[in-house]
Amino acid sequence: MIIMATWFMFISYGHGADVAEPPMIDDVAASPGTTNGLDTAWYDARATYYGDIHGVGTEQGACGYGDPNKHGYGVATAALSTALFNNGATCGACYEIMCAPNPQGCLSGSIKITATNLCPPDSTWCNLPNKHFDLSLPMFIKIAQVKAGIVPVRYRRVPCAKTGGVKFEVKGNPSFLTILPYNVGGAGDIKAVYVKGSKTEWIAMSRNWGQNWTSNVNLTGQSVSLRVTTSDEVTKDFTDVMPQSWGFGQTFDGKTNF
Repeated sequence: MIIMATWFMFISYGHGADVAEPPMIDDVAASPGTTNGLDTAWYDARATYYGDIHGVGTEQGACGYGDPNKHGYGVATAALSTALFNNGATCGACYEIMCAPNPQGCLSGSIKITATNLCPPDSTWCNLPNKHFDLSLPMFIKIAQVKAGIVPVRYRRVPCAKTGGVKFEVKGNPSFLTILPYNVGGAGDIKAVYVKGSKTEWIAMSRNWGQNWTSNVNLTGQSVSLRVTTSDEVTKDFTDVMPQSWGFGQTFDGKTNF
């Protein structure tokens, strides 16, 4: 419970300028489509921004990635409303977002972002059942004028294009192993993680918060393999990704990706 209390300190609270809420466009999605198991139909939402022009203020976050630059996400990130965040299960998912036709500040083109944070329920846009993206300011100004503050958008899931292998950050202690997978391609969001020591069978890990997965198993002194299943039911094994000499605080490269 202490860990849970900690990450709520870092959720997104900035929602752009104090402007009137725009009307929602017709809530009718395009014909459903799928790409590599993802629902890639377009849906309606709204978007605001938080942080400054350099992305300062978007660090940490409710997915557990910490510094988005260190973990390869940069400023191409967003905090999701509760309806989209799904208790952290959507962390790591990628979206394409475009501003809906609107004379009050929309720009042409689209952006692609990774979900890295929660936009908490409040008295405005992030309450259930609203679908809302609180974008980093550098991404918001690619699709809308900053003075607009809040704009209607269209969004869809897209496969995550990541460079290099899946990374695994090891945290916790000998009796509370915590693994943070990041830089996950394909669907991006993770459905299940299993861990296996060189002296054990596969053991299911539990989502602790965001994209942090935990187990009470003590694997100190064993080489460790990880099995990851993304939300589109694709499973990949990372055999002996952590050598026998692994330690807490280290990060290991899975070499391959989804």
